[in-house]
Amino acid sequence: MLYYLFELLEQKYHSSGAGLFQFLSFRAGLAIILSLGFVLLLGNPIINRLRRKLIGETVRDLGLDGQKVKQGTPTMGGLIIVGGILFPTLLLAKLDNVYIILLIVATLWMAFVGFADDYIKVFKKNKDGLKGKFKIIGQMILGLVVGLVMIFNQDVVVRVTEDTAKKQGYNIVDQIVIESNNVIGVVEKKKFVYVDNLLTNVPFIKGNELNYEAFVGGSKKMSGFIFVPFVIFIIIAVSNGANLTDGLDGLLAGVAAIVGATLGVFAYVSGNAITADYLDILFIPNTGEVFVFSAAFLGACIGFLWFNAYPAKVFMGDTGSLMIGSIIAVLALILRKELLIPIFCGIFLMETLSVMMQVSYFKYTKRKYGEGRRIFLMSPLHHHYQKKGLHEVTIVTRFWIVAIFLAIIAIITLKIR
Repeated sequence: MLYYLFELLEQKYHSSGAGLFQFLSFRAGLAIILSLGFVLLLGNPIINRLRRKLIGETVRDLGLDGQKVKQGTPTMGGLIIVGGILFPTLLLAKLDNVYIILLIVATLWMAFVGFADDYIKVFKKNKDGLKGKFKIIGQMILGLVVGLVMIFNQDVVVRVTEDTAKKQGYNIVDQIVIESNNVIGVVEKKKFVYVDNLLTNVPFIKGNELNYEAFVGGSKKMSGFIFVPFVIFIIIAVSNGANLTDGLDGLLAGVAAIVGATLGVFAYVSGNAITADYLDILFIPNTGEVFVFSAAFLGACIGFLWFNAYPAKVFMGDTGSLMIGSIIAVLALILRKELLIPIFCGIFLMETLSVMMQVSYFKYTKRKYGEGRRIFLMSPLHHHYQKKGLHEVTIVTRFWIVAIFLAIIAIITLKIR
């Protein structure tokens, strides 16, 4: 909203200060400040209201140290994160941008699904919450929407060289543009075109473009039968991985902040024509606005840590965890970095795999030996380390360190071919 106001002021009154809002870096920085300010100012009032409404966490007795003291801690704190994301986004981003619309829809939709789950747990006194099939249906609906928009929306395009487009037979949707780039003092001219093909970046490979349409003979309409299920799978996997990670004070909020910062870097370089050309990655028009959203997401996660760090005053609940995972998945898909998810979401992957391995091995050994055996002392993985006697602050800090390490690896893949 403010973006349009200051754009009007600059055009009509030639206000130099209003021109600041044309700079993504300024709006992204302001988004972090507003997001942090929103969460820090309204966090306590929201938490107190949740406490008065007796919206407290019901903790299952798993025999873990410090578990009983968490009984009754307010949950549904994900509502704080929702506000921290949407408030600066609505103020500072271009609201007619297709990617911003998608991200707002993803935020609200999955917050609603998570809220329904928390509501059933708290008010209906049903520890199981929303049935798993309904969560999956909610995630599938979001995946279907995202996939179809990526396929059919005319604003979803990428830039490639003219030679590449002709060689690969890509569908050109915009005129050829000529851009000049200074490369070590030499002016280099290249011809580019904009195409609406379903392209993505493949890490570690030179000439790192993958076209989903190639799997179905180059047909964009037919590619939906591959691309949409893949999108749905990614959203389900990442959102459930985030949900499993949300088991210790500050764990998911901290990891999500690190992942959000990583995706912010990707949004900036993918939405800048010169940087994308230098890094030899796909330039994706209109994704510069995603940088503003990523900044708001980062600020909201960091701000929530103020209240969620050990000892937590509030838990985000499924309202927050399912939403966070879905936002990360949609961001990765928009920025054509979905193949990097196993790296920068490595914590989610480890947590998910630990549960899958534990359950599979338990069932296998029960069939074979008559009694179930375990690989880990407990799953998800963070509970395994709790059982080994590590304090949860130590576990959370070390998981953050691993997340930072994985984020660095993901970022340097921009140049590793």
